[in-house]
Formats: sequence, C-alpha cells, structure tokens
Amino acid sequence: MTVGRCVSASLISFLCDLIAAKKRKKKNKMECEWKPDEQGLQQILQLLKESQSPDTSTQRSVQQKLEQLNQYPDFNNYLIFVLTKLKSEDEPTRSLSGLILKNNVKAHYQNFPNGVSDFIKNECLQNIGDSSPLIRATVGILITTIASKGELQNWPELLPKLCTLLDSEDYNTCEGAFGALQKICEDSAEILDSDILDRPLNIMIPKFLQFFKHNSPKIRSHAIACVNQFIISRTQALMLHIDSFIENLFALATDEEPEVRKNVCRALVMLLEVRMDRLLPHMHNIIEYMLQRTQDQDENVALEACEFWLTLAEQPVCKDVLCGHLSQLTPVLVNGMKYSEIDIILLKGDVEEDEAIPDNEQDIRPRFHRSRTVAQQHEGDGIEEEDDDEDDLDDDDDTISDWNLRKCSAAALDVLANVFRDDLLLHILPLLKELLFHPDWVIKESGILVLGAIAEGSNCPPGCMQGMIPYLPELVPHLVQCLSDKKALVRSITCWTLSRYAHWVVSQPPDTYLKPLMTELLKRILDSNKRVQEAACSAFATLEEEACTELVPYLAYILDTLEYIQMLMPPLIQKWNQLKDEDKDLFPLLECLSSVATALQSGFLPYCEPVYQRCVNLVQKTLAQAMLHHTQPNQYEAPDKDFMIVALDLLSGLAEGLGGNIEQLVARSNILTLMYQCMQDKMPEVRQSSFALLGDLTKACFQHVKPCIADFMPILGTNLNPELISVCNNATWAIGEISIQMGAEMQPYIAMVLHQLVEIINRPNTPKTLLENTAITIGRLGYVCPQEVAPMLQQFIRPWCTSLRNIRDNEEKDSAFRGICTMISVNPGGVVQSPHGLILKMIYETCSVSYVQGYISSALWIHSAGNMLFQILHGFKNQVGDENWRRFSDQFPLPLKERLAAFYGV
Repeated sequence: MTVGRCVSASLISFLCDLIAAKKRKKKNKMECEWKPDEQGLQQILQLLKESQSPDTSTQRSVQQKLEQLNQYPDFNNYLIFVLTKLKSEDEPTRSLSGLILKNNVKAHYQNFPNGVSDFIKNECLQNIGDSSPLIRATVGILITTIASKGELQNWPELLPKLCTLLDSEDYNTCEGAFGALQKICEDSAEILDSDILDRPLNIMIPKFLQFFKHNSPKIRSHAIACVNQFIISRTQALMLHIDSFIENLFALATDEEPEVRKNVCRALVMLLEVRMDRLLPHMHNIIEYMLQRTQDQDENVALEACEFWLTLAEQPVCKDVLCGHLSQLTPVLVNGMKYSEIDIILLKGDVEEDEAIPDNEQDIRPRFHRSRTVAQQHEGDGIEEEDDDEDDLDDDDDTISDWNLRKCSAAALDVLANVFRDDLLLHILPLLKELLFHPDWVIKESGILVLGAIAEGSNCPPGCMQGMIPYLPELVPHLVQCLSDKKALVRSITCWTLSRYAHWVVSQPPDTYLKPLMTELLKRILDSNKRVQEAACSAFATLEEEACTELVPYLAYILDTLEYIQMLMPPLIQKWNQLKDEDKDLFPLLECLSSVATALQSGFLPYCEPVYQRCVNLVQKTLAQAMLHHTQPNQYEAPDKDFMIVALDLLSGLAEGLGGNIEQLVARSNILTLMYQCMQDKMPEVRQSSFALLGDLTKACFQHVKPCIADFMPILGTNLNPELISVCNNATWAIGEISIQMGAEMQPYIAMVLHQLVEIINRPNTPKTLLENTAITIGRLGYVCPQEVAPMLQQFIRPWCTSLRNIRDNEEKDSAFRGICTMISVNPGGVVQSPHGLILKMIYETCSVSYVQGYISSALWIHSAGNMLFQILHGFKNQVGDENWRRFSDQFPLPLKERLAAFYGV
C-alpha cells in the first residue's frame, strides 16, 4: 500500500511539472502528436494493475488516486494511449484503461480541453479495427459514450467514417465499426432520426440491410441489431424498406449462429406490435417458427422467441391466429417453466435451511413493489382492478436473472389464459394431472407454478379461474400440504400459487380452507429457509387483503379473539426487528404488515408506534439521499425509492386500519412535510403512493391535513393525467376524500380540478377503476359545491351514470349519489338532453341494491336525499307519461317497485 501511495504522489507531481512545462512552450501543429512521458506511463500502468486486485482496500485506494489524477487533463491522454497504442500490454489492462477513460468522459467530458478530446476521437477511429475483440469492443463503448454526450453534432466525420469502414476487406475493421454503430444506434436512436443530423438513417438503414447476407455471423448479427433499434419508433427510413427487411429476416430464420436467430426473433416480436399488417399473411409460418425457437437449445434464443407469445396475446387477432396451435404451444410453455440446472445452482436449491446465514449485500436485489392503487369494489366479484399493473410472476425465483425463460413462459401462459380462458384449460388439465403429483420435485414445482399462472391473482383478469373452480376443493388442500414439502423451492412457489387463489379461498366456509391455509402460512413465515419466509409474507399479505375486503362479516370469526392476534403478530414483529433499513427483505414484510394493519384495525395498536416511526424514517432517509444525489451526483448514489414507496403504503395501511387512533402519531411527526415532497417526486410510483396516503390521512385525521390543503390541491390538479393511470386514479380519489371533509370550503379549488375530471370521464378507453373514482369524485364535488359543478352536468351525466352502476354500496357511492341529486335540483336542464331511460336506469342501478339490502334506506337518507329523489322521479314520470312509466317500471325487481311506491308514490 505504501508503494502505491508513493507512486500516486510522484505521478501527480510529475504531471504538474509536465503541464507547467507545456504551458511555457509555444503551441504548434505537431502538438496533436502527443507522446507520453515514459516514467509517467509506467506509473499509470502500475496503478491500472493495482486496480485489478481483489482486495477492496486496494481498490478503494486506487479509486482515490484516480479521482486525484482526473484533475489533470493529460491523464486522459495517457489512458487512450494505453488502450490503443500499448499493444505489448495485456488486454485486460488495456481495456481497463479504456473503461476508466469512458467513465471520465461520462463525468467530465465537458471539461476536456479541445486538444485532449480531439486526440481521443482520432485514436478511437484509428483503432476501431484492433486485432483484439476486447479492445475493439472497448473502443466502440468509448466512441458511443462520447457520442451520447452530444458529440454527434460536433463529430460530423464519425458516422460517415464508420459507414465507410463497413466496406473494409479487413474483418476486424468491419466488425469493430459495426460494433460501434450498434452501440450508437442503441444509445442515440432518437437523434439519428432527426433533422439535427440531416437524417443519416436514410443512408445507414439501406447500408445495414446489405450486410444481412454477410458471410460472417457476427456481422449479420450486428446488422440486424442495428436495424432493430428503429422498429418500435416506426422510423420512416426503415418503414420505406420494411418489405425488404422482413424478407431478409425470413432468410435468416434458420441461421446457424444463435445470436443471429435471437435478433431475428427480437425483430419479429417488435414487428408484431408495429407492423402486424405485414406479418399477418405469413402468421401461420411465423407461429410454427416461433414454436421451434421457443424450444431452441440456446436459452437466449428461446427467451426472445417466448416473448412473441406475450406480445401476440395483446393483439386483437391473437385468438383467431393462435387457436389452432394451442395444443402445440401449451406443452412448450409448460416445459419452459421448469427450473434449469443452472437456475437451481444459482438459487442454492440444495440448501434447505439458511435462516441463520447472514444476508449477503450483493445477493439482495431490489424488488418491484407494486404501489397502492385505490379501487372500487364491484357487485359479485370483490376484485380490486388495477389497470396498469400485473401480479408478479417471478416472486418465486428473483435471485436469478431479472428475466429468464421460466418467468417468460409463466407470464405467457398467464396472458394467454386471459385470452383463451377455459379453451386453454382443455390443454392444460391433462398436463397438470401428471405434473402436480410427479415424484421429481423439479417437475412438481413447475406444475404448481403452472397452476398459479392460470389463476386470476389479485388485480388481474380471471384467466382460467372459472374452469378451475370445480377442481379447487381437491387442489387447494393438496397445495396446503405442499407448504410442508421437504424442498424449499416447492414450499416457496406453493405460497405464491395459493395467493393467486386467495379470492376463492376467502369465498368458502372459513373452517374448510381459510383457517388451515392461514395456519400453514404462519408456520412458513417462520420457515427455516429465507426464500420461503419471504414468499409466505407476500402470500399472507394477499390473503389478508382479500379477507379484509371480502370477509368483513367474518373477520371477528376468523380473528376470534386477541389471542389470534398474539399468535399472528410476534413472528412478524420478530422479523421486522431483525431487518435493517437497507435490507430489501423489508419489502414483502412491509406489504404484509400493511394488509395486517388494515385488517386488525385497533388490534394493531400495541405495535403501531415503532412501525409508524420506522416508516417515516425510511421516507425521510430516502428523500435526503435523493437530495444529496441531486446536488452532488458524483459523490452520492441515487437512492432506491422502493423503500420509500413501501413505507408510504404501510403508512396508508396504518391510517386505514387505525383510523382516528393514528392522530397522535401524525401530530408528533413531520409526515405531512415529507408527503408534500413525495407528491412532487419525479417517480410516478412515489406520487401514486403519496396520494393514497393523503386520502387515508384525510379520512383518519383531517385536522392535521387541512392546513396543508392550499399547498396540496394544485399538485393534485396537475396529476390528473390519465396517461399515468394509477397516479391519476389516486389523485382523483384523494380529491374526493378532501372535498367531503372540506365541505363548502372546497369552492376555491373546484376550478383547479373539475375540467380535468370531466375530460377523464369522457375519455375513450379510460380504465374502469379510474372512471369509477372520477365519477365518485365529481359527485362528491357536486355534493359540497353544487353551484360550481352543476353547470357542467350535461357534459358528464351520461358517463357518470354508466360508471357507477356496478359499484358496491358504500359511503363514497352514497355521497356521490347525493351529489348528483343535488346538482340535478340545481340544474335540471343539464339532464333534459339525456335519454330518460338512461337516467332512470341510473337511478335503478344505483339505488336498487342499496334499497334491497337496506344500506341507505335509513330515516336519515329518506329525509335528506329522499326528497330530491322524489322530485326527480315524479319529474320524469310527468315528462314520459303514465303509460311509458308503467312499461319502464315493470322492469324493476319487485322489492324496488315496492319501495318506490311506498316511499315516493311512483
């Protein structure tokens, strides 16, 4: 270490002397022929070799020296010299020099003197054809990094030069140029298709197509990869040659090189999205080809091909073009869902007990927590819809690569189940019978994954759920037994699959399925394997959420007594106390506690204060880290905002579960200040969760929220953007909750939000959840400020009626309906233009279940909204006449007719 420090000090001293000497000399034309000093060069080489040491303290020391050297521009000349000129050095050292230079370019390129940047550019172009593939690739990375710093405009000779080099008879030169062009196409696709550079793609794309038939597979692969970058954007230069492009792809379909086949598959997947018209005549052959490639011996090719089924499932023609191939496709996807031998090794599938092994920081990957979205419940299902999110199909194996053939096959089966429903089940059931009871645990595990993939999940379309119902009384007990399987990977996937059937479980008699399942999941939370613990936490969160929303009448029965809470909470709190703030295992536990807090309500009070404070701290730490990164990006890393998102969601769960009991915790914290920052975060998921928390705190302790309303409302108004569905949805819901608390004081803020809400409710293809929350919020605004909202009644009455007809009765629907009645009384002309049948249908559908169930048939309702409804009903009856009214009212169910007659005389 001492030697290293001396080297660094003398090197810095030497560079200082060298720069001073150069300043004393006159600049001349030969200065571009930069030459290194031999002593300085040897010391930099020593530093590069030290940096390859596995010792972390040595690496840290080297990093400090490199940061010091970056103060001297000549240092970058030395780095490019080692990369391109010092061919006697070993390749790893040369490449490392280039990668350090690349990092310097990213961080400091704007400070490079012109002489240094010109020298680097010239050396890159001169050495793009180095005989070493590693050095060629490093030079290519350096070129595209310079280009991405805005230098494409200031380096006009770059693209013409690289395109010219493609025609070189020297393979290394051609391959190196193509490698650089591929990286430029990946990093700078947008500017390449702009007038800023005079649209070079008009020349480049035809040039690339010429190389699809090159005799080198590496060159063919580069050529396809370059063109692929411009498919999704429908670049005009490519669209002009689309037929030639597709024809060349077909010619390469059976190429011997896996990388070529992979790029062909990738191209066809993207073309499926943007040029289905060109693929449709060949669809039968394309499907047959993709079936083969999904079974390719090269897993990277198989993965790209498997993406085809995911994309095809989103196309309107999917059912027509794929129905005849299901019998072939289903077993291919099912087979792809087995763990490979490499997967099992990476997942340490032979390690059954690891709870005592400390977590390895580098082994803990971020998970993609799904932020909370507020949704309405519908008659007959109890499913909360979330239009822009899907259940993760990879909760079971997220230690291995982010995306692999197993996960893609499972996701494809999931989306195809939503398209074909029970038609797909015909092909799956025979396979499941063999898989689920197979003696080989790997095959059995894949069968359990298949069973989960075709289920509905929470917030997902129903898949094959309806057809599976007859088999669930036998399958669910079998899965509960699998929670005790000797293989940890079987136990973990079983947790996930059972969570996908949670809705069915909670709809059955509690003793039969729910209690045995909850009992086993509690045991798995304390499992000897960490993966199983995590899966059990997530599954328990889903189950608890379903129980909360669907089994409110049974909660007392399920929870029974506080003894149950005492059994449930200790293992969760024990896990909570074990985990550090930066531990990603907090994510599933936070989700689980959020659902538990919501369900247990006041039963969670003994545990709420430390949980609440830790969540606030997580939010505060993340915001502080984000600010440091923003002001000093070179010194501080960007924070992982997933920590903040899950903390905000748990705070929402606490507010919803504890209600007014959270007031003291809010009073003693700075959560509203933090929430104000979160509501303006650039990350949509952060805003989404902060708006959900705002709505829940508004309901629980509005006295603390009210002083901030003037600051919050403009932010809410600017987030009424339906392009970000979940953000818009939660902002809309929060506005509705605030309006009920504000009453007439909401009047100054109506103009900030009303026009956007009316646009949303009239917008084509708006997701149902957003429509419903928008309708409720408009109704609530009209309830508290009818004079301001009623003038726009005619613009939203029709979609308002259709949006709320299937929502279950609750306080939100009640207040929204009172609002619409109030607005009609203020502005009856607003509904005159709407068909009477539609308005009456709205009254029927909005009130019928309420009256039959007696939900809003109280004396309070009859005396308040009842008078308004009386006037509306009689007004319509007088307008349409007795005979028309009789024919229409004959369609009403008898209980409703009796109530209308009794209460309103119609």
